[in-house]
Amino acid sequence: MPPRIASASVAPSTSALLQISAGARVVRAPAQQQACAGFSTTASRAYNPKARRAFWKWLSGPGNAYRKAPAESKTLYLGKNRNPFRPEGKDEGAIGSKVPFPLNPNFRSTPILSNQSRELIWNKVMRKGETIKAVSAELGVDITRVAAVVRLKEVEKDWIAKGIKLAWPYARAIRHMLPVKSYNPEVLNKPLEDINELHVHPHTMKQLYWPTSESRQFTREDAAKAFHRNMLSADKRVPHPELIRMERDLFKGVNPSKAKKNFLRAVELSESKAAQAKIRIAQAEEQDTTRINTKRFEFRFKEINSEDVGPDGRKITAVGARYGRPSYDRVKGAVKIPTSVP
Repeated sequence: MPPRIASASVAPSTSALLQISAGARVVRAPAQQQACAGFSTTASRAYNPKARRAFWKWLSGPGNAYRKAPAESKTLYLGKNRNPFRPEGKDEGAIGSKVPFPLNPNFRSTPILSNQSRELIWNKVMRKGETIKAVSAELGVDITRVAAVVRLKEVEKDWIAKGIKLAWPYARAIRHMLPVKSYNPEVLNKPLEDINELHVHPHTMKQLYWPTSESRQFTREDAAKAFHRNMLSADKRVPHPELIRMERDLFKGVNPSKAKKNFLRAVELSESKAAQAKIRIAQAEEQDTTRINTKRFEFRFKEINSEDVGPDGRKITAVGARYGRPSYDRVKGAVKIPTSVP
């Protein structure tokens, strides 16, 4: 048996560098595999697939119109045959101008508020002292959107005062890709969205069999009480019930200026009641909570009653109700038909 070579600096023997050919397969010795580099310095061949070549060909032809961004108030989406969509005449609200994906016509981009519109909303709420509901009804913007605009504008102005840099290029790029809604305070503007849309209440999603009397009319109030004893009707659950009352006053022949004053008074009263209710809830929550401050944390304790779960064990304020309650709509053996009429 030949002696082993312990030193790693000795060059490998000639037999270790031989290549053993087995048919078309070449096997290299371990010593030569270690001597080879694990990377290659040869320049890779430029790979230009067919799809990329077709893209550059289209971009130099009809796609050349997309090199320059359109104005903020307009969109430049793909139309049929990969050509830019051009609404005929002055029909800027055509369906094609709202469809960014030509193969998915069901998806339509909704307009966003311009910076001037958001500044207008902030001035009306914060400087002029107008109520959120009044601004929402005047401009045709949803209440939640108006509140979000005011909060974000406050953050934006606070950051500007602190010298924090804002992402204006990103905001401009987004406004060039989506339809933008602008408002002119001197003329009557089209609404941005439906401000009195009724959201689906969870109580109305369950199966219900409710006997009614044929001698009286079944109203929306009755339908609400059928789903839940404390549920409000559709006329009261809408975001702007004051608008419904104003329209009824106008239908009865009330002077428009007087109807508007009544609407503004009702809106102001509604928001003041909502603010007072929130204050009372916060005060009651503070009274029921015991706070213990430490160096690192603040512990909050509240007394609860584990047996206060209601007659059927499904009370909404019971412990654990936040994690969900099972629905008994399809439980076998349970009586679904009401045994009494309220």
